[in-house]
Amino acid sequence: MAMMKIRNYMNGEWVESKSKKVIDVMNPATDEALAKVPLSTKEETEKAIGYANDAFWGWRCKPPLERARLLMKLKSLLEKEQSEIAKTLTLEHGKTYNEAHLEIERAIENVEVSTGVTSMMMGHLLEDVAPGIDEYDVRQPLGVFASLNPFNFPAMIPFWSLPYAVACGNTVVVKSSSRVPMTMEKIFGLIHEAGFPKGVINLVNGSSEVADTLMESPSVKGISFVGSTTVGRHVYKKSAENFKRVQVQAGAKNFGIVMPDAKLDKVVPNIAASAFDCSGQRCLALAVILAVGDIYKEVQVKVQESAQRYKVGFGLDKGVTMGPVVSKEAKVKIEGYITKGIEEGAKLILDGRGYRVDGYPNGYWVGPTIFSECQREMAIVNEEIFGPVLCIMKIKDLNEGIDIINASRYANAATLYTQNGAAAREFKYHARCGNLGINIGVAAPMAFFHFGGSKDSFYGDLHAQGRDAFQFFTDAVVVVERWY
Repeated sequence: MAMMKIRNYMNGEWVESKSKKVIDVMNPATDEALAKVPLSTKEETEKAIGYANDAFWGWRCKPPLERARLLMKLKSLLEKEQSEIAKTLTLEHGKTYNEAHLEIERAIENVEVSTGVTSMMMGHLLEDVAPGIDEYDVRQPLGVFASLNPFNFPAMIPFWSLPYAVACGNTVVVKSSSRVPMTMEKIFGLIHEAGFPKGVINLVNGSSEVADTLMESPSVKGISFVGSTTVGRHVYKKSAENFKRVQVQAGAKNFGIVMPDAKLDKVVPNIAASAFDCSGQRCLALAVILAVGDIYKEVQVKVQESAQRYKVGFGLDKGVTMGPVVSKEAKVKIEGYITKGIEEGAKLILDGRGYRVDGYPNGYWVGPTIFSECQREMAIVNEEIFGPVLCIMKIKDLNEGIDIINASRYANAATLYTQNGAAAREFKYHARCGNLGINIGVAAPMAFFHFGGSKDSFYGDLHAQGRDAFQFFTDAVVVVERWY
């Protein structure tokens, strides 16, 4: 069988890249190539930008309700094909089918929220700001936006930006991760079927050359990025230097405090799910548990027992609850951190290295991994590992836990497990993180709330999703008006 070739989508048509640079898309459970994806050229990227720019005014002039109706049609198509997209996502990414299915559900929710554009784009008016003078503001689209996306949620994260930008009257160029391009190609088939006008939504596959071209182009008015802090810093700086709007959702190191009154029968499965679902490859995963006082030992034992019940394997196989990590490089990096943790003096109570799955000898397997006796200064406590590695520390009280959270360079998410309302209020008031959970291990905002983050977890001022997204993709134009 001929190897599938991933294509670009420009001006309403599928286009094969002419780039000589092509890489394999791998199944991380089998180490077998699924497809070949081109690393598109600067010229091809500029062509996509040009199509989007040409399409802007025609799309901008469509009534918001008409734009919303096309998004409603796309929502229906995504719901119809949800299972098939989830299978493709599992094949190229490695997460379980159930995780993939839920991810697409989150993408669909963002499309739903974006269709509220007719209300969310409304401005304000005040009569008689001075005698005979009225003043009002209107929210207007700006032009072409670019969406730069990571590997870990190839269906959901592009929909943190794409539907909002389009609903507001902008046009878009999407760059998906070259590790997982098959999912977005499948979704763009539905975008084509929905009937969006030519040039409104475009897809370019590639690497840093594509991203840099989008950030440098004077026709691109803004950049939405999700990825690592290292790359995010580059994107934020380069985009700002080219006078663009920019929102960068970046890396994370998330802490969870377990108070002595926490309901461990409920809390422990929640901790394990946060740390090990999606193989720990998500920016909201709990990475460090801070157990207060004598509950430390019980937390340690019960979390280990919960983690050992995970069935690691190919995400389409029955009963599998955790898949492989995304690549050989990721496996090597994660296992390197595990070794480093041992060298630093942490106690390895569950070792995910050397994991074997029957029938899949070449998969990128790392099992659930747990360290106890961790200390604040350790790299495994401070650095983003992005894998199924959980650290457990003993602390004396809530204040020490909040101090540890606030000392981190990251501020994506933090969680408190407690039955005490006063402790919860103290935590919410003093913990400096963008997404806070109370007895919630994955503090993932629904689509109608923005996705928080600060410090080295976010650069910009308007976040993805919710009201922030509508503001990011529009400009509030003030009109001061008098008639004689």
